[in-house]
Amino acid sequence: MNEELLHYVWKFQLFSLLDLMTTEHESVQVIKSGSQNFDAGPDFFNGQVKIGATLWVGNIEIHTKSSHWFLHKHQFDENYSKIILHVVWEDDQSVVQQNGQKVPTIELKGLIQKSVFDKYDVLQNSRTWIPCESEIGKVDQFTKVQVIERMMIDRLETKSNRLNQILSLTKNDWEASLFQLLAKYFGFKVNAVPFELLATSIDFNIIRKYRNNEKQLLALLFGQAGFLNENLNGNFPQELNREYLFLANKHQLHALGQNVWKFMRMRPSNFPTIRIAQFASIFANNLNLFQSILEAESVDQLYDKFKVSAYEYFNSHYQFDIPAAKNEVKHLGKSSVDVILINVVIPLLFNYGRQMADETIQDRALSFLQEIKWEKNAITKKWKDLGMPISTAYDSQALIQLKNENCSNKKCLSCAIGTAILKPDKND
Repeated sequence: MNEELLHYVWKFQLFSLLDLMTTEHESVQVIKSGSQNFDAGPDFFNGQVKIGATLWVGNIEIHTKSSHWFLHKHQFDENYSKIILHVVWEDDQSVVQQNGQKVPTIELKGLIQKSVFDKYDVLQNSRTWIPCESEIGKVDQFTKVQVIERMMIDRLETKSNRLNQILSLTKNDWEASLFQLLAKYFGFKVNAVPFELLATSIDFNIIRKYRNNEKQLLALLFGQAGFLNENLNGNFPQELNREYLFLANKHQLHALGQNVWKFMRMRPSNFPTIRIAQFASIFANNLNLFQSILEAESVDQLYDKFKVSAYEYFNSHYQFDIPAAKNEVKHLGKSSVDVILINVVIPLLFNYGRQMADETIQDRALSFLQEIKWEKNAITKKWKDLGMPISTAYDSQALIQLKNENCSNKKCLSCAIGTAILKPDKND
């Protein structure tokens, strides 16, 4: 028995309510189990129980053993001074408040329906891809949609936590934060860390100063990345190197080592040199990118902001001084833009709407996700096979969150699908 299961049992009253008594043999009638509290303090707020002839309204605390009251030092915490009911699996010690009043207690051992234990054990001991893999097909579609909606918000909140850390470092400069967050995703996993290091190695005010000149911006970024040196032969890379040396001296910049970047087992179109050039193009062609994101009214308008290509030199090169086999414009592909919109732009927009208490912006961010096709990867394809409704990025992001945060950690009791499966049999 654990407290999480007890919380679930109490919340849905999955125990025998007939002739329910306190440990002092007073009759108990549960009118409202209360609102579950997921933060510090009593487990349930605003419960309503009738003990004997008296109706009590207040907070309820739950423990596997009543002695845990003292183990958790509740006797010294004012938040627990007015508990109306102590719900325990096993009553192994009387609980008395500082005023000498005994806390009414009910013991649930022997009262919980057997099917709840059996189903919970099956889920917790499962070794399948998700604990409920054999049962999820029996869950109604409405419940599945509910889970997707909840997990989508959880996903955005998870991303917001990362964004808030960046905002704190940039002193709430949204454009600077966008620059840093966007850099991480331009690395596309393999070069995510070097891109983050690159973005944080330059004060964004320097980027602001030179962003309207794409060559200067390229010099700054390639120089800081460690790709420019006096051994380059071509006119263009030599020009960038001279510009970088001037800017580095002027702004006291220190370059990263070129060895941090990875090229192995990578398509040339994903080389960090191409990604840096495309990254520069985005900021050179959108002088106030964050503001333009705020003003976008459709996903198509967002796509337009990222329809960029690497500087023309890279039409014939993937790296400096190494000619490509054929000339072609190095556009940022739609799938890459999708990754950026899903993981950077839309979470940023949602977070801004939340901080500004603007529900219109939050709703717009969510609607944008529903206009982008679902991400096809190992996780989302498996959910599709299991019958989960998935057609947009809104769905795929929610289901990635569900798998990684809930299912992989067997948090079945905090999932509507899990609780639907755990409902006791009618004839139990």
